[in-house]
Amino acid sequence: MGKKYSQSVKLVGKPAYALADAMPLVKRAAFAKFDETVEIAMRLGVDPKHADQMVRGTVVLPHGLGRSKRVIVIASGDKVREGREAGADEVGGDDLVQKIQGGWMEFDAVVATPDMMKSVGRLGKVLGPRGLMPNPKTGTVTMDVERAVKEVKAGKVEFRVDKTGIIHCPVGKVSFDAVKLAENAQALIGSVLKAKPATAKGRYVKSIVISSTMGPGVRVDLASVEAA
Repeated sequence: MGKKYSQSVKLVGKPAYALADAMPLVKRAAFAKFDETVEIAMRLGVDPKHADQMVRGTVVLPHGLGRSKRVIVIASGDKVREGREAGADEVGGDDLVQKIQGGWMEFDAVVATPDMMKSVGRLGKVLGPRGLMPNPKTGTVTMDVERAVKEVKAGKVEFRVDKTGIIHCPVGKVSFDAVKLAENAQALIGSVLKAKPATAKGRYVKSIVISSTMGPGVRVDLASVEAA
């Protein structure tokens, strides 16, 4: 371990902290020269191998992620105008699909109308591995283009349990106020709790750890989260 990381680890001495106390500690333990991302790792008591135990959803963080996402809309007819008026960075139909097929990837999220999904399907190999494929479950395949664009711009994030049963999701930047980070984290945790599969047995949330990009993990006391 490097000297700076070792010093940060010493700050994290207690086994677990209440969420409100964990965030100031994460900020103090961050040592990189850039504005590190603060991320939550939640280990869940589910088996993602079974479709009925897949945990997935979206949440609009009350204080966003610190930067506005670049959103594109793939639509037709009046929905093209609606996308532009909603503030999308790029709007189009088959022409936009062809542009992406040609290698253009200067965007962070894709919103598409249902009627365009046949064309968007051709981008599966490009968008899928990057987690950018529009999906009805995350609200990115919709006729309500205006709402979808505004939610993504406002700080909507997607969470999904990985094959090891862990959800990794950003909740802000180290430069954020600790209270705002805690409120973002609480919103995410609340959404994950609501997404609990009916087939999940035993303890649903096994552990919660918060860390900055380069800093050590700070364990969150589960009792304090459940109480909140």
